[in-house]
Amino acid sequence: MESIDIRRAKNGDEKILAYIQTESWKSAFRGILSDEDLEKLTDITRVTEMYERTLRNYPEHGFILLIGEKPHCISFWSASRENDMKDFAELICIHSLPDNRRRGYGSMMIEHIFGEIKKAGFEKVMLWVFADNLPARKFYEKAGFVPNGKTKLFRGAVEMMYCKDL
Repeated sequence: MESIDIRRAKNGDEKILAYIQTESWKSAFRGILSDEDLEKLTDITRVTEMYERTLRNYPEHGFILLIGEKPHCISFWSASRENDMKDFAELICIHSLPDNRRRGYGSMMIEHIFGEIKKAGFEKVMLWVFADNLPARKFYEKAGFVPNGKTKLFRGAVEMMYCKDL
């Protein structure tokens, strides 16, 4: 069995982060977002530039899970961006390459993120997930998240807020 390691994302990881996110989005969000939006949002150059900015500004909040030496899963979190939820952390993203999904790596990553969030002093965490992304919703529910009734639109797709006490 190959070793599993979760390490903090660092400068120089931008292309790895962008690759995992764009490949994840292409498989997970097809049929949820329009083909045109999905093409724009998975432009590798734009996503790489976003991660360059993210790692400059929030390097302590990103993680990469490696299977052996191969990056497979990424995750970022922050303090909640919702004005009325300042006592919550926010799980910004968790993305996995499609070829190793449903093997427990996402669960390992989310447990690691929960530990990081607790170390930062948060007792609650929230996230947004597409209502039509049933595999992701099942994953979050298995991790203890529950929908709180808040919704919003992103490029025509409904997102639902989920929350969890840590």
